[in-house]
Amino acid sequence: MKMMKFANLLVIALVMTVAASGCRKKPVGVTPLPNPYAKNVGNPGPGTTVPPGGRTPGERMPGETPIPSEISPTGHPSNEPGLHQGWNEDAEVLRADTVHFDFDSSVIKASEKPKVSAVADYLKANPGKAVRIEGNCDERGTEEYNRALGERRALAVREELISLGIGPTEVDTKSWGKDNPANDQGHDEAAWKQNRRDDFITLTKP
Repeated sequence: MKMMKFANLLVIALVMTVAASGCRKKPVGVTPLPNPYAKNVGNPGPGTTVPPGGRTPGERMPGETPIPSEISPTGHPSNEPGLHQGWNEDAEVLRADTVHFDFDSSVIKASEKPKVSAVADYLKANPGKAVRIEGNCDERGTEEYNRALGERRALAVREELISLGIGPTEVDTKSWGKDNPANDQGHDEAAWKQNRRDDFITLTKP
């Protein structure tokens, strides 16, 4: 009889132990460890990287002065419009130094570089004078394309003058595109090669 009571007490104690372990609460404040068998998550897809400060490259705040590389692909900022407004203009002094270009090119040919050097020598010998480089194209191509090409040609010669010691503020640029041909009578290579050019206009303060 005593053995039966002891066995019953043992069974009851076992049941209570199992029940207590099943009702145990989840620990609080324990940091869960990552599952080593979980599938790795790949890197995010490509997107626009925003630099420190939250501004994209080239973005400027209102009123902020743009840096030179944003103004001119050549690295030197263009002169302010009207810098030489009212100065006396002369298209004859440096006419013999007109620089000519190959078709669809703004590269200064080796044969044309002595002309740029002559313009630089003239400006050095005449302090206080300035020059405007006017880029021109032949009649082929759209108005917009030739306007841009004429500007690249003028900027290329401007950079060459600056590399020869001429101050950036002494050299203006302008593009005529195909609107100011030196030869508008022909429509062949003989006429076109005369129109692919940079003219120099000397500027003298009144």
